[in-house]
Amino acid sequence: MLFPTPALDSEDQRVLEEIEQMRRELRHQVSAPAKWTAGLRKFLTADAVAASNSIEGFRVSTVDVADLMEGERDVEVSEEDREETLACQRMMHYIQSLHDVEDFSYSKGLLNGLHWMLQGHRHAARKPAGQWRRGPVYVTDARDPGIAAYTAPDEAEVPTLMSELVGWLNAEDGTHPLVRAAMAHLHLVSIHPWSDGNGRMSRSLQTLMIAREGVLAPEFSSIEAWLGRPGNTWEYYRELGARGATYLPDQEVHSWIRFNLTAYHQQAQTVRARLHRSGRVWTILADFVERETFDERVISALHEVAMAGRVRRLRYEHAEALTTQQAQRDLRDLVAAGVLESVGRTRSRYYPAGRRFPEPALEVARTPISLTSPYRK
Repeated sequence: MLFPTPALDSEDQRVLEEIEQMRRELRHQVSAPAKWTAGLRKFLTADAVAASNSIEGFRVSTVDVADLMEGERDVEVSEEDREETLACQRMMHYIQSLHDVEDFSYSKGLLNGLHWMLQGHRHAARKPAGQWRRGPVYVTDARDPGIAAYTAPDEAEVPTLMSELVGWLNAEDGTHPLVRAAMAHLHLVSIHPWSDGNGRMSRSLQTLMIAREGVLAPEFSSIEAWLGRPGNTWEYYRELGARGATYLPDQEVHSWIRFNLTAYHQQAQTVRARLHRSGRVWTILADFVERETFDERVISALHEVAMAGRVRRLRYEHAEALTTQQAQRDLRDLVAAGVLESVGRTRSRYYPAGRRFPEPALEVARTPISLTSPYRK
């Protein structure tokens, strides 16, 4: 038995309509050709991976995740954090690639394959990856690991529950796709079919379902980054904890839907604000580069510095399809002009803003955004 999908009230419908309006506007904006949009796509993917890892206790900053995704080897993170990051990134990219597959369907094989991509590097006889668990599994209380905050269904029930879930995923019931994605997250995390990685798999399934909806590009569809903010992470666990200490699917889960609608709404606000800010920063930097008579291509490097705090040679090289020598020369010239600084040696070198970096661009990039709660009090 799965949780019944609750009916939306008038407030939920209003919030959902606002979410849809923002998503349609974003789709229109990101479809227009703009060089900063590609960088934003990469940032949002990196931010989602960093947030997903942070929820599970693996701390890698968004900028470090972005560097690892680009192929940088000399990033100062532990080997464990590196493996977790790259595994999550590979699965995220695969999920993104599935957004427009015509003969797509959900299956036991797909879910277990995604789990192997995420947890294969941790595969062990006691905790197998890519297959249903072979024993009990508990979510322990954060304050006392000797207390089970949640006990998942017995292992004997998992195949039947997962078969029911796969059937539900492939069926159409007229429910809005964003609501179905939230329910899929709740179903999977509550069944807890694997020995480990259930939280990230549940959030990834939600991301996949939103991406499959097709309204907005996959990179703009995940709420992982919103869930990864410390206060929101606490609320996320509190909301899951409200479902009870055991699997009790015959209950009202309206508060879970409201929690997710809030996440969708505020993540859309965040993406919209960052897109607007990225465009303003690009315009400021384009004027600066023209005045200083630098090559126009260096704008992408400067934009990366303003928005992320630093740029590496490989990121700039890939962004502008340059040779290593061209990228090195451009960055060396920017350092010589005082626009950038050079920190570190050889492959670990990166470039933050220098004394002559245009301050207006930094001011726009560093101005915090304001988020509103979609549910009015």
